Amino acid sequence: MQIASVRQKYAALAPLLHERARRRWAACEASALGFGGISIVATATGLSRPLIRRGLRELDHAADSEPTMLDANRIRRPGGGRHPLAMTDRTLLRDLEKLVDPATRGDPTSPLLWTSKSTRHLAEALVRFGHDVSHQTVARLLSELGYSLQANRKTDEGKQHPDRDAQFEHINQLVRLCQRRGQPVVSVDAKAKELVGNYKNSGREWEPQGQPRQVKTKDFPDKTLGKAAPYGVYDLTANEGWVSVGISHDTAAFAVATVRRWWYRMGWPLYPAATELLIMADAGGSNGRRCRLWKVELQRLADELKMSMRVCHFPAGTSKWNKIEHRLFCHITENWRGQPLQSHAVIVNLIGRTTTQGGLRVRSALDTHNYETGIKVTDEEIQAIRLKKDTFHGEWNYTIEPREV
Repeated sequence: MQIASVRQKYAALAPLLHERARRRWAACEASALGFGGISIVATATGLSRPLIRRGLRELDHAADSEPTMLDANRIRRPGGGRHPLAMTDRTLLRDLEKLVDPATRGDPTSPLLWTSKSTRHLAEALVRFGHDVSHQTVARLLSELGYSLQANRKTDEGKQHPDRDAQFEHINQLVRLCQRRGQPVVSVDAKAKELVGNYKNSGREWEPQGQPRQVKTKDFPDKTLGKAAPYGVYDLTANEGWVSVGISHDTAAFAVATVRRWWYRMGWPLYPAATELLIMADAGGSNGRRCRLWKVELQRLADELKMSMRVCHFPAGTSKWNKIEHRLFCHITENWRGQPLQSHAVIVNLIGRTTTQGGLRVRSALDTHNYETGIKVTDEEIQAIRLKKDTFHGEWNYTIEPREV
């Protein structure tokens, strides 16, 4: 009965007690029970007999001011308790930092050169160095040293052109100039091709619990539906976008055709008095600076619209800074997350329904034209282009003027 009574009281009080209060309470119970009280309390609570005896000694000296006793504001004596491993093992932190320091990644003598730097692998390596440490302790020490689990971040753009930043500033100045003059400014690019059909699409969507959408296990393209090739035009001033969903190839002709459709559907109503169009594009792909067909098609568009086509290309390796990537394409991806793109109509509708709290408006349409690849552009066609290069990096910045008809 006594053991059960003590066990019941301890179960109710234990969550509220720190180690000093727990020790004192156990000593009080043992003292009240008299002879055999220490054994009863130890059996009921699981606390050790030496701990309960220590509590009894503290009760006997509660009024004593000896330095070995605790004052009322402390749980342990100064310096009491288990010392941190980093204090007792002076070389532990140094050896751990050597293992995780990025500078040792290419060191052929590093024991973790060809293994992942998990806490278990780090602990095993430290044990081989003579340290008595567990993987839990390694995790705590790494946190104290300022390390954390982190994924790779795409920031290394490889070899950078010395005028990379200057080109960004040049583009910004042109954008501000055109916007002040009321001229349209657009960012263009092709979005990654998408499989059309009942295929898995990245991301998650709300569905009844335990009833995920059933999609194909293999991502082999459907021979009938093929792939969709979205190409977009984003209007920086109006925060509006147009996306043509192609069914054939992403070519320069397709890219310029998309710009043309944007102008007639969305651009002209906003800029009826425009005399030039500023286009920001990547350095490669269907709208690349070396693509001859891109310039030929832009010349045809300039002649058709009686407008100057002013083009600025981003330096190689900096396409992620193109505005269309993080002002249009990312929101389209978010809007169709977890949705199988079962048909071209589904893709067009999902793109067209993309909105943001910032007021983004998107329109989209299917482009069923077959754009051929491998079209050769002759030197005569290039020479017929009314192309004027800027004084600053004319290979990146140029204007195509309309020809007289």
